[in-house]
Amino acid sequence: MTRKIIIIRGNSGSGKSTVAKELQTMLGRGTMLISQDLVRRDMLHTQDRPNNKAIDLMQNLVTFAYEHCEIAILEGILYYELYSKLFTAVKELYADNIYAYYFDLTFEETLKRHALKPNASDFGEERMRQWWREKDYLPNISEKLLGVEMNKEDIVDLIYNDVLSIRKEKL
Repeated sequence: MTRKIIIIRGNSGSGKSTVAKELQTMLGRGTMLISQDLVRRDMLHTQDRPNNKAIDLMQNLVTFAYEHCEIAILEGILYYELYSKLFTAVKELYADNIYAYYFDLTFEETLKRHALKPNASDFGEERMRQWWREKDYLPNISEKLLGVEMNKEDIVDLIYNDVLSIRKEKL
């Protein structure tokens, strides 16, 4: 069985978690979702700093997913400068079976999307500006860019069909 990983990245409020959760539901059993926010904030309660413990745990979870799951979904802001070690491990494990997507949105668009989230009152524009990274693309993994013209359904369909078309080719 060919193992695959879907990487969904972008700035805070862009829609990564929503898309990742829907994809996991659609892809069904054998799909593991690894959420940066869940690991870093909820499980370890650590800040997004160099060498934070979440990086190693996420790397272990990616390895576990490779060994035990048909598909892994890795989602989060995942700044390249902080998580480069994780992306190197992903590349070594999954080689050409990586489906990476980056929400390439303006800051204003992410503010609009964030305002629609149930946790919108947890943090606001000032904190989002502190976290903002313009075009934080991965240098070692090719990412498809997800722009403002794509809604959630378009994005989920795109990713699902990308992964599904590879499944069909392998059968």
